[in-house]
Amino acid sequence: MSHDSMKQFRDTIEAIVVALLLAFVIRAFIVQAFKIPSGSMLDTLQIGDHLLVTKFAYDVRLPSDIWLDTTDGKVLYKTGDPERGDIIVFKYPMDESKDFIKRVIGLPGDTVELRDKVVYINGEPLDEPYVRRTDARILPVRDNFGPIVVPDGEYFMLGDNREGSHDSRWWGTVKRQKIVGKALIIYWSWGSLTDIRFDRIGTMFN
Repeated sequence: MSHDSMKQFRDTIEAIVVALLLAFVIRAFIVQAFKIPSGSMLDTLQIGDHLLVTKFAYDVRLPSDIWLDTTDGKVLYKTGDPERGDIIVFKYPMDESKDFIKRVIGLPGDTVELRDKVVYINGEPLDEPYVRRTDARILPVRDNFGPIVVPDGEYFMLGDNREGSHDSRWWGTVKRQKIVGKALIIYWSWGSLTDIRFDRIGTMFN
């Protein structure tokens, strides 16, 4: 192999290594892509929406696979706290191999209650213009729940498709360290190869 060929080979390998390192850093610390597989967040999120999620919205942490002392990764520093109304991705408490996406409803210390489908936070009804209603029936747990006090360091999560969401009403609150990140933007959306939803692409979340 000639000197020029050897140099070109080394340059190619270096470029590949740098690209892989950048991809790892971006996924571990900055953003991660997620696809919406279910209708639990309709109409805010559609099945087939593809999101970018910011991983530094609340905590900057070492990835769990390189920090062996904890399954959640070591927090380097906090950048903020989840707020009511945030749409976040988190580890499903019943099976942490799965990621769920829901809306933050109850903050640490809040008293949360559902009465005839209406959410009350600390005794006051919560304004929820994003909620989708599909069933007029009043059912226990789904539509009448609590009251409960959200533990310190945990969050009460609900889906916007309130009658079609499996959420904190059934499996409890989410620990802060189980939060993966906050929804940032829809970068792609389709129902099928012939149903690309261009009007949804670029939708940002506060």
